[in-house]
Amino acid sequence: MATRTAAQEERRRQILNAAVRAFAKKGYHASRVSDIAEEAGVAYGLVYHYFESKDAVLEAVFREMWGMMVAAINAMESLEESPREQLRKFCAIVLRTWRDYPDVVRVLVREVARSGDQLQREVEEIALAFVALERIVERGQQKGEFRADISPRLAAWIVYGALEEILTGWVLGRLPGEDEDIRAAEQTVVAILCDGLTR
Repeated sequence: MATRTAAQEERRRQILNAAVRAFAKKGYHASRVSDIAEEAGVAYGLVYHYFESKDAVLEAVFREMWGMMVAAINAMESLEESPREQLRKFCAIVLRTWRDYPDVVRVLVREVARSGDQLQREVEEIALAFVALERIVERGQQKGEFRADISPRLAAWIVYGALEEILTGWVLGRLPGEDEDIRAAEQTVVAILCDGLTR
């Protein structure tokens, strides 16, 4: 039974990875379930055995990526580090997905972040990331490291918006996205949020 479950999970993962490649190449709307099956090297009907629709495949891609990031954020929060360093690590977790999972980021930016408003509303993982950001800002305020006269929720939205736009710039080729650019982006977002632009 365990072997069959492991085999099923491996096949599901094979289909998801193929979907990411197909969506990254052709775009979500232009891709068909048959494209996913062909990319995965499986029969057309097998995709429907694991996912009820193409939308369900995209939602699974979204949930898994955000679920992985939220798990990393929660682990990071459990460490005894300064709120500023936690904020930097939060930015690193999100931005380094471009280095580690570029096709997934392409799909999420092009198909979810820009046109998948309904999907974003339905998935809880983004809300969990916002809550984690709020907690980091609140912790910094309680420790006297961050200003107390700003809204933690608004600060969380500002950070998330900056990260999303940086990822979008990399996907669209508007910004250089090499390793050193990723490190610089982490530092810059935190520096601007914590220190502002004034000298």
